[in-house]
Amino acid sequence: MVREDGKRNFALREEGGEEPSVFSGNTPRQAALKAARRLEPAPSESDADPEELRLREKGTDKVHIYEGWAWEEEAPDNSPDWMPEEITEANVSKEGIEHLEE
Repeated sequence: MVREDGKRNFALREEGGEEPSVFSGNTPRQAALKAARRLEPAPSESDADPEELRLREKGTDKVHIYEGWAWEEEAPDNSPDWMPEEITEANVSKEGIEHLEE
């Protein structure tokens, strides 16, 4: 379901089918990046272990499957004062789409 502002909602699915979190974005990848930033960050991108992220598009039976990982990085030199010195970065890789048969 597309909202008035063009964004769609994606529910993060756990193995048992529970959907504890909802992320919004114009694309499934945008929502997956938001979900990946909530993962436990590794010290660097090369040390990060990808985890499977399954995002069901609300109002449909489509489940977008991504591999996501997060890592810590120093904030840029020109960052605002309120920003912490260590920030969490994330990346995702699309693995495919499944359709639920519920």
